Amino acid sequence: MTSVADKYFPLLLPQQSEQFSRLAALYSEWNSKINVISRKDIGNFDVNHLLHSLAIAKFITFKEGTNIIDVGTGGGLPGIPLAIMFPKVNFTLIDSVAKKILVASSIANDLGLKNVKCIAIRSEEMKGSYDFVICRAVTEMKRFISFTSHLISPSSFNTLPNGYIVLKGGDLKEELSSFGSKADIKEISQWYSEPFFETKRIIYIPLRSEKK
Repeated sequence: MTSVADKYFPLLLPQQSEQFSRLAALYSEWNSKINVISRKDIGNFDVNHLLHSLAIAKFITFKEGTNIIDVGTGGGLPGIPLAIMFPKVNFTLIDSVAKKILVASSIANDLGLKNVKCIAIRSEEMKGSYDFVICRAVTEMKRFISFTSHLISPSSFNTLPNGYIVLKGGDLKEELSSFGSKADIKEISQWYSEPFFETKRIIYIPLRSEKK
């Protein structure tokens, strides 16, 4: 069974295609009980949520053994699609709202994802050491970094130094002005043709530069 992800990631394994193809139905079923995606948006899941999450996989290929934390994951986005894409990478999904973590945990279990851990906790209270913090539609970046910088490991081994990979939209000039050239902004429309992505971007901000 193929999914919309096959259009942009033609080298997917059959199991990955099957897992991606099941996501829309799983989220739709859960969304009728616990609202983790806007009701008016759930019908556009494959583009607005699945492909959007996978834009990070167009930006970077995580190395085996990378530890990633998805902060404010909601029902598991972008963490769950990325965990399917990178089965040898470890994903920790956190959110302060326990019922949203229930959704993420259930979907990860239904898909048989062994590389996903879901925890109901605030980022300020979370402990651990991660190579990248990922998130989507997060609060203002400077504030977000102040809550989460303690989670980033001091030593890097991926092609990019450890730091933040964030999905955002809209005009980011003012928000990112204090970062200067440190903030790398990529237009998602360079990878996807759907109109939804015309205003969507990936922001990468390195926090650590040392190599292991």
